[in-house]
Amino acid sequence: MRIGVAADHAGQRLKDMLVAHLRSRGHDVRTYGPLSEPEDDYPLIARVLGEAVQRGEVERAVFCCGSGIGPAVALNKMSGIRAAVVDNEWSARDAVRHVDVNVLTLGERVIGEELAKSLLDAYLGAQPEGGRHDRRRKQISELERATSSSGAGAPVQRAQRA
Repeated sequence: MRIGVAADHAGQRLKDMLVAHLRSRGHDVRTYGPLSEPEDDYPLIARVLGEAVQRGEVERAVFCCGSGIGPAVALNKMSGIRAAVVDNEWSARDAVRHVDVNVLTLGERVIGEELAKSLLDAYLGAQPEGGRHDRRRKQISELERATSSSGAGAPVQRAQRA
């Protein structure tokens, strides 16, 4: 699988370890963003990674930083990007199965190396499920289109149970 990996200064050590882990498993790894600098800004690095996902240059991606939270917020502002910060294997798998998350964000200050590897493996091993999850992913896409076309967020009809 082609996987993009990026980090800000707070996630460089975790990024380097995960790149080696991914390559040892036979993945085509592409790295994005500048080298570690204390003044780097994660939204700018996240944008470069997100654009690689949008272009189809990579199939999935991972961003490493201190907590994983900021890059997930920034990436989720980009069309077609679905990012999630996770700290357990169930969530890493479920994020793909239910939401088709295409960027995983991990916090070097929050999780250890072995947990990071297992989260990444769970994320990469999962596939989107159909049924109600497919319907909900389409609803998420509709929200994205509505808010990007109006600029301020178009009203959304109240959900009805079938």
